[in-house]
Amino acid sequence: MKMIVAGGDGFCGWPTALHLSNLGHEVSIIDSKIRRKWDQEIHSNSLTPIASLEERVNKWYQLTGKKINIYIGDLNHYDFLREVLKQTEPDAFVHFAEQRSAPYSMIDREHAVFTQVNNVVGTLNVLYGMKEIVPDCHLIKLGTMGEYGTPNIDIEEGYIHIKHKGREDVLPFPKQPGSMYHLSKVHDSHNIMFACKAWGLRATDLNQGVVYGLHTDETQMDPVLINRLDYDAVFGTALNRFIIQAAIGHDLTVYGKGGQTRGFLNIRDTVRCIEIAAENPADRGEFRVFNQFTEEFSVFDLAEKVKKVAEEEGLQVNIAHIENPRVELEEHYYHAKNTKLKDLGLEPTLLTDNVIREILHAVMKYKDRVIRKNVMPDITWN
Repeated sequence: MKMIVAGGDGFCGWPTALHLSNLGHEVSIIDSKIRRKWDQEIHSNSLTPIASLEERVNKWYQLTGKKINIYIGDLNHYDFLREVLKQTEPDAFVHFAEQRSAPYSMIDREHAVFTQVNNVVGTLNVLYGMKEIVPDCHLIKLGTMGEYGTPNIDIEEGYIHIKHKGREDVLPFPKQPGSMYHLSKVHDSHNIMFACKAWGLRATDLNQGVVYGLHTDETQMDPVLINRLDYDAVFGTALNRFIIQAAIGHDLTVYGKGGQTRGFLNIRDTVRCIEIAAENPADRGEFRVFNQFTEEFSVFDLAEKVKKVAEEEGLQVNIAHIENPRVELEEHYYHAKNTKLKDLGLEPTLLTDNVIREILHAVMKYKDRVIRKNVMPDITWN
């Protein structure tokens, strides 16, 4: 297939672009390189040294003979997007090109507005571009499990069967997002659902859990292809942050009680899920939702797992409970369905001690790059 990976220079987008290319698809990357600018803005960095996008793509071609096209630009610029769609005529549009950090969206009014405009308008442009130029293209959109919040009932995959006052219907599962970022994803979902219904587009919304890990088969082929690893309190995820804190002798900083429970998946499963969605496209007019995660853990569960492995590796580790900068329940019920991708062939990569150890070993190699002040939160929800 001809496939666009928007946001193909980022943590999820880069390994996805390589994986799809390795499978033989004709891959084009759209990226504005803004993720690199955010590092400069918050005075942070990827733990792993990242080559330029052009160097990465050239190295991939040298190793495999497979070309990945690059289009540098912003989805918020519709004329640019239209031209790319005309030139590439994609069968699938994989959409990672959004500001994806909840803390970043909560810095202040300016960052909240930017997040919502960037994400919602960019996705609207994709929808209109598909309608105008490639109406049979399959949109594979990265959503988030954070759209659902933490309801006191089981979380279904996108829709829920409701009986009310003698009548019944299948309706979108209620949304309870926990940040301005997560709110932007809710708006995306509603807009995509409407576009599928009104214009007959086809879309798969992948409500992804928290992604951890570093390597995929493709990113391990050469150091130039290595993926980024975020550890700061703005873009770093809990598990990766705990592993890096352990490596530098810092307390593992659990927010509040640590009972906050979420769905998690390995980056290897992220790229596999995109592959599965692409090979099994939605029907025309269909807006389907897959919950893209493999396991559920609390924040404290993760800290204990990291502590165990790190101590086995000879490190001294302490778990510290700090004031929670977020407004969220710290003890709650959480159980979400995640059967649709498994039914289509996903074989989960589980979070074993060896998986944590692999990440820890990679972290130890680059730990001198850590900017220590960035491992502690300085953005609050209120």
